[in-house]
Amino acid sequence: MPCELSIVIPAFNESSGLPHALDTIKAIAANASDSYEIIVVDDGSTDDMPGLINAAHARTPEIRGIILSRQFGKEAALYAGLKHASGKAVVTLDADLQHPPELIPDMLEQWRNGAEIVHGVKQDRGADSLIQRLTAAIYNGVFSRLSGFDLRGSSDFKLLDRRVVDVLTKKLPESGRFYRGLSAWVGYQQVTVPFDVAPRETGERHWGGLGLIRYALHTVTAFSSLPLMIVPALGLVMLVIAVILGVEAIFSRLAGNSISGFATLEITILFAASMIMIGLGIIGQYMARMFDEIKGRPVCLISRSIGMNNSPGNDF
Repeated sequence: MPCELSIVIPAFNESSGLPHALDTIKAIAANASDSYEIIVVDDGSTDDMPGLINAAHARTPEIRGIILSRQFGKEAALYAGLKHASGKAVVTLDADLQHPPELIPDMLEQWRNGAEIVHGVKQDRGADSLIQRLTAAIYNGVFSRLSGFDLRGSSDFKLLDRRVVDVLTKKLPESGRFYRGLSAWVGYQQVTVPFDVAPRETGERHWGGLGLIRYALHTVTAFSSLPLMIVPALGLVMLVIAVILGVEAIFSRLAGNSISGFATLEITILFAASMIMIGLGIIGQYMARMFDEIKGRPVCLISRSIGMNNSPGNDF
């Protein structure tokens, strides 16, 4: 049966803090809504996440679980939870309580007043280091300029109306998903709720430097084709350099001077080769995205579910 509020929690190796997180979120959800469900999506954890979800469901039937067959990534876990959430309003938040569940009643109030998407926007990034803050600012600035969507301070902490959830899960079929970008792209009535990022009580971050770089490349190429314009721009730069060097060679020849020698030629060739490789790399990123989409593989695979009324299929 549909409920008023669904809460989707993607989680990977969060067993140390999951029981406390579920108790906290359950208490807030029960006070905020007469009918609710909490769906924990285990993204292929290697700890005892399935056992903890099963135990939580035995104590509280409103807590349910989806166990993915392996780690597909947070975007896939979010999609799995949204796909099978039955609520008229669906909240997504992290399992580490860095997204404050205390704001869920405020989000619901905004939704009841007509908002269809409520974005949780970071005011303070908590314990993030200076480098982490700087890289986040650079990434958000670049993404906003390239895509036209301002994601500065954005997070996966959101409330979505049922209509928006249906659009995200039924009308947008791409396998390479970017939840923050898609939820901004769809439009509808959107409002923001500011929050401060709380420190992690247990566990540690699962994102590394290389993973963040891959994530940045994936999201930028998913939402903007402007990087492809760098390729003709690099060609134009090389044309200008070639014209300048050609004019210099002509004037040097007319003046009876020797034409610039090997060093200039070597630098020019290396510069041209670098521009070509950069251009090929940009094109390659988009070709890789096309390759992934053409294969048509499912976003994720489900191993089993716990307490789900609408039992998920094996893939979607």
